[in-house]
Amino acid sequence: MERKLALADEILLSIEKPARYIGNEMNAIRKDPADPALKIRFAMCFPDVYEIGMSHLGIQILYEMFNRREDTWCERVYSPWVDLDKIMRERHIPLFALESQDPIRDFDFLGITLQYEMCYANILQVLDLSGIALYSKDRGEDEPIVIGGGPCTYNPEPIADFFDLFYIGEGETVYDRLLDLYKQMRYSSSWSRKEFLLAASALPGIYVPSLYEVNYHPDMTIASFEPCHDAVPRTIEKQIVMDMDKAPYPLRPIIPYIKVTQDRMVLEVQRGCIRGCRFCQAGMIYRPAREKSLETLKQQADQILAGTGHEEISLCSLSTSDYSKLPELMEYLIGELKEKHVNISLPSLRIDAFSLDVMRKVQDVRKSSLTFAPEAGSQRMRNVINKGLTEEVILKGACDAFKGGWNKVKLYFMLGLPTETEEDRKAIAHLAETIAEAYYDTVPKEQREGKCQISVSTSFFVPKPFTPLQWAVMSAPEEYSSYAGTVKDEIRSMLNQKSIRYNWHQPEETVLEGVFARGDRRLSGVILLAYRKGALFDAWTEFWNYQRWVEAFREAGIDPDFYTRRERSTDERFPWDFIDTGIKKSFLIREWEKALRGEVSPNCRSSCQGCGARVFKGGVCFEGQD
Repeated sequence: MERKLALADEILLSIEKPARYIGNEMNAIRKDPADPALKIRFAMCFPDVYEIGMSHLGIQILYEMFNRREDTWCERVYSPWVDLDKIMRERHIPLFALESQDPIRDFDFLGITLQYEMCYANILQVLDLSGIALYSKDRGEDEPIVIGGGPCTYNPEPIADFFDLFYIGEGETVYDRLLDLYKQMRYSSSWSRKEFLLAASALPGIYVPSLYEVNYHPDMTIASFEPCHDAVPRTIEKQIVMDMDKAPYPLRPIIPYIKVTQDRMVLEVQRGCIRGCRFCQAGMIYRPAREKSLETLKQQADQILAGTGHEEISLCSLSTSDYSKLPELMEYLIGELKEKHVNISLPSLRIDAFSLDVMRKVQDVRKSSLTFAPEAGSQRMRNVINKGLTEEVILKGACDAFKGGWNKVKLYFMLGLPTETEEDRKAIAHLAETIAEAYYDTVPKEQREGKCQISVSTSFFVPKPFTPLQWAVMSAPEEYSSYAGTVKDEIRSMLNQKSIRYNWHQPEETVLEGVFARGDRRLSGVILLAYRKGALFDAWTEFWNYQRWVEAFREAGIDPDFYTRRERSTDERFPWDFIDTGIKKSFLIREWEKALRGEVSPNCRSSCQGCGARVFKGGVCFEGQD
């Protein structure tokens, strides 16, 4: 089967990292487009550069799952970097898939994963370069069905007008039924895009925005959100996998030609989280926590190792320390991998004695740094967000680490949290200083390998849908800047300031993320205006231009403060309220009220808080029950 590259050699030689665009990597799946059994072409897109998209586990899982089907060929496509974007527009080169190098417009589906609100302009880049109508209402019968998935679909409304449908939840459950339905209808003599979308809306987890009508009160809050057809469901139920051992998983992942963000094997140990942090959307929407069995993980680790040449394996989950068989898994992996010289990466660990002991065995202590995420400097604020970490626990972990040979610590915090005061912000500097003092008090001078290095990073809090803090008011950009200034000045006043380095997030970017996180359908026009003004790769500092967005909001006649600075009552109808995550709104309200009182809730294993996740009949909710 011949394969001609979509880009000529002279173009590939003139752009940065041409390996982003040529495909044909080890373990990439090739099929014959002329095979009569092949009925569905699916282009899977991550709307960011190749190195970011190739590190995304969700796409790898769906790529593996779709390509198991004899009738489907799933290929990959990423946002072309700015140099190639310019050339493709000048020379009218259509966007293409990596495996076949065929134009995306010729595919049946274009699936776009929505991981981060700041990639919304890149969605329009992908559609535009593909020659696909930007608005779903303008698409013809032969254009691909554009489908969105991922965490941002838990409020898809700001981008709803650009998508034909959204898949709400984990892709392993309903996609086969959707593809079967498409094949059945597409190859009938009476194919109709409209009829397919209507039929698809009856499938669990499938949301077709064009089949719903939104009405607004005079103050622009939502008055009603109703289906336009009797056959269309009023609510969309999220889809999740309850038996993690039987879920598809990529055992021969694609090996990129160039270094990517997560250049390692990934072993997913569990989904969901038991912790209940009130700011964390993933911890809420992926409830209940569900584990893979130890035996399955052993087998998958062996097979992934055999199918790749990676020198590192990473355990993936929201909170790896909470995996109930972690000691047994680590014992197995250390025994299997040490002689093969494969490193083990352990993100999302709590810094306790067991974790430190494990990390000492699998990491070069002199090179590595430890990461703590206290999220807030004061105990009061950690109680507000239900972080469940005391200063005593943090200091004990730090001291144990210093005794074990570490002298580099990364600390992550948020600023702008509900009820936060100036004293809470200053407490970030004080906590960093206390940890630095602990190093010099704990490690004798003759045993120190240089100074203690503490990196303090602050991001600004963004209220996300389906979290207890979804009702919170955000601050203005200049207020966020002053919050960071308070932390910076306080750090400079510390005795050990030379041991502490501080950096913080862009405040304007945070505000825009907040607008899209809780926005409604009126925002699609703003996104299109900003894209036309040149917005692209907004998540990249070198391309971020807030002024474009300010002008787009002004021209669209929309005030971004409506989405960020406005007080919300608990009975307001939100744009995402038509989605049923299984988590009861009454639980979220209860947790919001506890946050305002600074009360802590125990984790799921300690005591059930009645969030509603038992409706899924599995996971942590039923641990220990037959």
